[in-house]
Amino acid sequence: MAAAAAMGGFLFGYDSSVINGAVEAIRDRFDVGSATLAQVIAAALIGCALGAATAGRIADRIGRIRCMQIAAVLFTASAIGSALPFALWDLALWRVIGGFGIGMASVIGPAYIAEVSPPAYRGRLASFQQAAIVIGIAISQLVNWAVLHLAHGDQRGEIGGLEAWQWMLGVMVVPAVLYGLLSLVIPESPRFLVSVGRTEKAKAVLREVEGSGIDADARVREIDRAISSQQKSTFRDLLGGRSGLLPIVWIGIGLSVFQQLVGINVIFYYSSSLWQSVGIEPTSSFLYSFTTSIINIIGTVIAMIFVDRIGRKPLALIGSAGMAVSLGLCAWAFSQRTGDASTVHLAGGAALTALLAAHAFVLFFALSWGVVVWVLLGEMFPGRIRVAALGLAAAVQWIANWAITVTFPSLSQWNLSGAYVLYTAFAVLSIPFVLKFVPETKGKALEEMG
Repeated sequence: MAAAAAMGGFLFGYDSSVINGAVEAIRDRFDVGSATLAQVIAAALIGCALGAATAGRIADRIGRIRCMQIAAVLFTASAIGSALPFALWDLALWRVIGGFGIGMASVIGPAYIAEVSPPAYRGRLASFQQAAIVIGIAISQLVNWAVLHLAHGDQRGEIGGLEAWQWMLGVMVVPAVLYGLLSLVIPESPRFLVSVGRTEKAKAVLREVEGSGIDADARVREIDRAISSQQKSTFRDLLGGRSGLLPIVWIGIGLSVFQQLVGINVIFYYSSSLWQSVGIEPTSSFLYSFTTSIINIIGTVIAMIFVDRIGRKPLALIGSAGMAVSLGLCAWAFSQRTGDASTVHLAGGAALTALLAAHAFVLFFALSWGVVVWVLLGEMFPGRIRVAALGLAAAVQWIANWAITVTFPSLSQWNLSGAYVLYTAFAVLSIPFVLKFVPETKGKALEEMG
């Protein structure tokens, strides 16, 4: 059940990263500049924000399973439409639709897993979502590499009547359909069933997931009491203090902003074109993109192992320091390039430094901020404002993601090294931010967050 729900996370990772392989082909096919191209790539993030903002309300009305099925339909439609666009605006529209599905999946997957998991296994099962995201990123890179290989290294090479980049975007139909089929065979969340009065069905699901020996009647009463006493927080509850919002809310926003402003999505959205811009062959650049995704998975596993052992703040600080050094090395390497903006080239030590530093950056991000931020956002807010504060922090995160995504192509053409200097600065600034403001939540009950 947890794995089926986490397929939404897989699609989240796959869809947000698959565009990486099509960037240069889309630029050539529609003859667009960097600024316009960036808007198309980032269009999915608009849908993400809308999907995340509405998913909770939709799920409370029609159920978690129906919400997953809607997301699966949106993913499927987006994959087909993105693979067969007749204009650039058409492609952007399908990206927005796919983004809406991403936003829904990013909310519903973790919620469903938490609601169906037995308490003893909830932490491990909840980690399925993040693991699925990074696996989705890796698989998208592998698919892109395989398609490019079939097209003899040409992103616009024809395969069966379609260009290679169209196949890259269209292959997402397969996991999207699988997600929809899996949603047909898993039960509805017992929490939702209790909320709509279907208590007998809720008892049956609880016995299925927690064992026949549990007192299902007592569990249903417990869920019912929790639902009845739960306060639905609103944006107004977040207001207070001299800066407009409560201090803890500003800390959550700061975590979300720093997580994105270090430039992690530059690696996953633009890595293939980035490596090609420094003289690496297209097929090799896709292989390097795939290796960064494998590093991302390894880092995520490391974070899952250590986040409860050494704490959230130490892990975040280790990651910040490692990212600052790695990004600084990237900035130095790209300052050694030769050629103009369209024909840059790195050689010798600079090329090797850029390659190793980019992989190190992904590793340090994955083992720290990639996981820690979500853990902290789920733990640090008082219960009375948790839902609203999480929603605001997530919305800010999508906005920061969008800002980085749309500005990188123009920044890289203006000064690629300068772009990495900027990301380095944010990584350095995150260190005093964590030391001074971020609370340590390791070992504390949620009720202790006042």
